[in-house]
Amino acid sequence: MNSTVLLLLTMFVVLGKVVGERRLTFVTLYRHGDRSPVKAYPTDRYQESSWPQGFGQLSQEGMRQHFELGQALRKRYQGFLNDTYDRREIAVRSTDYDRTLMSAEANLAGLYPPNGSQVFNPTLEWQPIPVHTVPQFEERLLSFPIPGCPRYKILMNETEHSEKYLNVTFLYKVSNTNIETVWSVYDTLFCEARHNMTAPDWVTPNIMDDLRKLKDFGFEIMFEVYKHQEKSRLQGGVLLGSIVNNISESALPDSNRRLKMMMLSAHDTTIVALQSSLSIFNGKQPPYASCHIFELYQEDNGSFTVAMFYRNDTRRAPYQLAVPSCDLFCPLEDFVRLTKPSIPEDWGKECMVEPPRKDKGMMAQVQRCSKFLLMPVCMMGHKLNRPIYIMNMNSEGRND
Repeated sequence: MNSTVLLLLTMFVVLGKVVGERRLTFVTLYRHGDRSPVKAYPTDRYQESSWPQGFGQLSQEGMRQHFELGQALRKRYQGFLNDTYDRREIAVRSTDYDRTLMSAEANLAGLYPPNGSQVFNPTLEWQPIPVHTVPQFEERLLSFPIPGCPRYKILMNETEHSEKYLNVTFLYKVSNTNIETVWSVYDTLFCEARHNMTAPDWVTPNIMDDLRKLKDFGFEIMFEVYKHQEKSRLQGGVLLGSIVNNISESALPDSNRRLKMMMLSAHDTTIVALQSSLSIFNGKQPPYASCHIFELYQEDNGSFTVAMFYRNDTRRAPYQLAVPSCDLFCPLEDFVRLTKPSIPEDWGKECMVEPPRKDKGMMAQVQRCSKFLLMPVCMMGHKLNRPIYIMNMNSEGRND
């Protein structure tokens, strides 16, 4: 699927901010902004030349969305974040796509307007803040589905033969095409409509509604429909594991980390994969500049709780989410226990497929694949020793 969604996963370590009877000690998440379509469908009157920067690029509306989100985060964490930018308190990572990198930069412009000595040009209310990335082919933390996992491919093939998949495709008469193609057509029409481009006569409200439902179903089949937990372990569980590890480290008695915020700029599939691994996905594509936040609180009795918030509407404050079978402020030990089944212990090993004993060709192929699969998850910066959580969500072959 090809809808680029900037998911910035922001992770904050907050020291000393009292919220009610709780003391905020850690926070974490979000998605990229409005963009041009990734491609045109065969009979589309609007080709790449119709878009100022071509296909798959952040629009000025997308820039405004992330600047506003940065301002909202500044307001939410006033008194936690320094009033001025401090390179030791924030780390930012993005997938290696123009739209996610630019979304992160626009967000940071709203989050950290220059003050005092940081103003280097009186006519410019902006300052440069580094955004880190890794090459697309090395990305194993923020792009989903993660490529190079044979077991996941088998699960997806089995999903397409499941009862629910067959029922949905039969209901909407999806035959000579596939869900990925349907998603691509919907995404292109959606982008064109947002930019006031005239739709062809065959695009009726009913057609768009059916395409939207199939588009949302496309997210479900990637992580939800059929063997949900195993899919989660192989996909969103990788990112979830990094987040849980960072939250747990921040609660250690000897933790003295100066880092307050970790931001990840990624795609819609990044958010969906993460939320699916937490069993809280609502079945809807995350909108542009949506933001998922994790916060770690220290209670009056010294114990720690984890809270999650999801901002998917600029007209209202983020609403609170809860892991199933836990409170809105979930005790850290329960949060770790409840998320453990969705986190792989050895991703490379779980992705492998046991080859037939006599098939030497298959064995060689698997061995070659193993070398690729066992590449370590890329972290932002060699010295950080922790992942950055700001996401722009994509899927294999989609990269929204």
